[in-house]
Amino acid sequence: MGDEELVRAWREAEREPGAVVLDGFHALKHAVRFGGDVRRVLTVDRGALLALAAELAGDVVPALEGLAVEVPEAVVRGLASRVHPTGVIGLAVRPPAEVNLAALAERPRRAPVVLLENPRNLGNVGAVIRLAAGFGATGVVTTGDLDPWHPNVLRGSAGLHFATAVERLALPQLPAGPLYVLDPEGTDIRDLPFPDDALLAFGTERHGVSEELKARADHLVAVPMRPGVSSFNLATSVGMGLFHWMSGRKR
Repeated sequence: MGDEELVRAWREAEREPGAVVLDGFHALKHAVRFGGDVRRVLTVDRGALLALAAELAGDVVPALEGLAVEVPEAVVRGLASRVHPTGVIGLAVRPPAEVNLAALAERPRRAPVVLLENPRNLGNVGAVIRLAAGFGATGVVTTGDLDPWHPNVLRGSAGLHFATAVERLALPQLPAGPLYVLDPEGTDIRDLPFPDDALLAFGTERHGVSEELKARADHLVAVPMRPGVSSFNLATSVGMGLFHWMSGRKR
């Protein structure tokens, strides 16, 4: 297949429902490793890509051998606006919503769900998804108009959307489980363990959580903070919450 045909096929696949771009090796690696439906991979240097995979992630080499097609750098630049330092882009399809919703609804739940109420920063949401995947959280749910599968969020998560359930829901659609809302007026987090089936809710750094979400809470939880410091970064707060949950689990 010539370069023009490859570009045409990519553009057609990119318009399919649920199509997402994987920018760089690490996003591609995680999508493959965690069972993502990766349809296409273009690279400026196939040999270098396979060598990098062999060095860092031998488990994904067979898949990349079958998918990776070498093209001129100009082709990648035309499809992705910039060329990632690893010289590769991929095209995948996000899991169907019903699959993620089933994972979020499964009971008993063995790990919390992270809830981000009306997040505003794409990079922060990606960092939270990366944390959630690392801690083994059941999933990340967002409310509001930000798309948690936006390309910049995928970039921030390094493709770890495929390692956990990521969905955007309205508050009435939240999965079942006790709701622990992080709020400065709550109980000191050190005095309140988080159960495995908790929903851990976080608001924005500027506005915190809404009164509506507070009213739904089973517990308000506060992280101690030095006087004069206005807030923690969202991803930092989520990391502290998930570490607190993990620290309380029986080994």
